[in-house]
Amino acid sequence: MGRWLHRGIVALTAASGLFLGGTDGMARTHEPLLTDTSAAVSVADLPREAQRTLTLIAQGGPFPYAKDGVVFGNFEKRLPKMPRGYYHEYTVPTPGARNRGARRIICGGDQRAANECFYTQDHYNSFRRIRE
Repeated sequence: MGRWLHRGIVALTAASGLFLGGTDGMARTHEPLLTDTSAAVSVADLPREAQRTLTLIAQGGPFPYAKDGVVFGNFEKRLPKMPRGYYHEYTVPTPGARNRGARRIICGGDQRAANECFYTQDHYNSFRRIRE
């Protein structure tokens, strides 16, 4: 009987589009967390460090972290699908952090234009589109 219950759970999980993953045992979806324009933040509402990072992006640097400007792979598919190399990531310093912290800005297209940028404060788990 236990085997049939397990098969039923697996079938229901597959049919709903969910899978069990990670170490926390929580159900997760493959759906992107950025799904509409309501997930947006104005430049004025960003932390000061993020506003400074946007200025550096527009100026082409210099950036304080070696990994700033590297290609962001969008492997979690939480940003709109674009060709590889379209997105680049930049560190937003976190006061008090001993490392790069969890905050990033991801921009698409021309690296100096700062077009189509997104802010994450939770290391790529969720994104908000940056609007002027």
